[in-house]
Amino acid sequence: MRRAKSILLVCMAAAFGLILISSSCAIEKATDVRGPLAETKQQRDARMQWWRDSRFGMFVHWGLYSGLAGTWKDKPVGERGGMEWIQQRVHADTWEYAHEAVPLFRPKEGFASEWAKLARRAGCRYVVFTSKHHDGFCLFDSEYTTYDAHDLVGRDLCREIVDAVRNEGLKVGFYHSVIDWHHPQYDYFKADQLPHPLKGKPSPNGPRNHDIYVDYLHRQARELFSNYGPVDIIWWDYSKKGNEGPFWKSDELMAMARSLQPAIISNNRLYHIPNIEKDDSADRLRTWKPEQGDFTTPEQTIPSTGIPGVDWEVCMTMNTTWGYSDHDHAWKSPETLIRNLVDIVSKGGNYLLNIGPKGDGSIPQESIESMRAIGRWMDVNGQAIYGTSASPYERPSWGRYTKKDRMLYVHVFEWPRNGVLEVPAAELNVTRVYLLADSDKTPLKTEKKSGALAIHVPREAPDDIVSVIAIEHK
Repeated sequence: MRRAKSILLVCMAAAFGLILISSSCAIEKATDVRGPLAETKQQRDARMQWWRDSRFGMFVHWGLYSGLAGTWKDKPVGERGGMEWIQQRVHADTWEYAHEAVPLFRPKEGFASEWAKLARRAGCRYVVFTSKHHDGFCLFDSEYTTYDAHDLVGRDLCREIVDAVRNEGLKVGFYHSVIDWHHPQYDYFKADQLPHPLKGKPSPNGPRNHDIYVDYLHRQARELFSNYGPVDIIWWDYSKKGNEGPFWKSDELMAMARSLQPAIISNNRLYHIPNIEKDDSADRLRTWKPEQGDFTTPEQTIPSTGIPGVDWEVCMTMNTTWGYSDHDHAWKSPETLIRNLVDIVSKGGNYLLNIGPKGDGSIPQESIESMRAIGRWMDVNGQAIYGTSASPYERPSWGRYTKKDRMLYVHVFEWPRNGVLEVPAAELNVTRVYLLADSDKTPLKTEKKSGALAIHVPREAPDDIVSVIAIEHK
């Protein structure tokens, strides 16, 4: 009965352009926060170290859109592209969207544990999930709205996910959108560089006050940073030129995060980001500014090169959508996903790979199988990923390199037909060379010739996707 009443309240609130928040929220001045915390390079390096060492994380896009599964009123919206944007794609107002989506969002018991176990078995070291996406629906229990999981399904889904992730020994991060298609004071006329389902149409509830929405945004951020224990990552999404930085009082948000969560790591999407790259995303790295976030986030594309001193993370889908769709079957193969991981790490980046669970929280079988395949590869070769840094050499046509301490790892995509692999490492004082797939670490024969280290390898590759040779040196 409580759930039915909550759903009715949400739909009524949307219909009249209202949001159920405490009356003080719109009129009280936001609590002051300390300015950005001063930090030396050594302190920043210490704070960033676990993230740099992890190299691989799992992204989760999950919300009301997940139950719709790419279908709107019995018709597929499309076979490709982000179905987490379905409200915007069909131009539905918040009442119509909630009316269609809420009944289809029914999280099963134990879903969060399934996510966390899959992430750990795949070799991920952290999980970032959507606390709130653009549609404004919150997975966390918020004092300032009933458009949240606690009021719709009687559960704090954010708490369930955080607890499950921590139980598997993984770091936890929140993806939080500064865009909000539900809030009646989110001024989509002022936010004219950003998407909105009603863009080009008059506001159904009259003039909007952007300052009221920004106050709401900050209050909910404070809830996230205060109510769920240690938060390892805050993954903001997103700004565009003209609707960036000061538009959201971003400096205050960043200072709040560091004040309440001193060890937190933040991306830079509160500030201006360029359009999603179609080819090379290296410009994201070149334009990164440390005062705007700890790392930058190329999306769906891998930069042609890393940039020394720049922390970055590629976020990528397994098919073409972030939120679940019944109609998107363009799944990347495990080979592609594993080689993407190697390529990214060889350039000094992290890989944040997305799963889009269904409305009940279950993970598509294709995603499960791919994550398990990555996990089997990581069981054998993980030491060539975790804690490694960018390649010291130009990337070869047949593979990639990573390095760590006194180790050079040779990732071989195309196994040499002549049984000899040449690596430009003649200057190294090599002590042993072996295959990571060889539990006995049987030394491989090597010789130096023409400025290269020639490694004699078995006729057959240990792994059809990527075989790794370890080179120990003094």
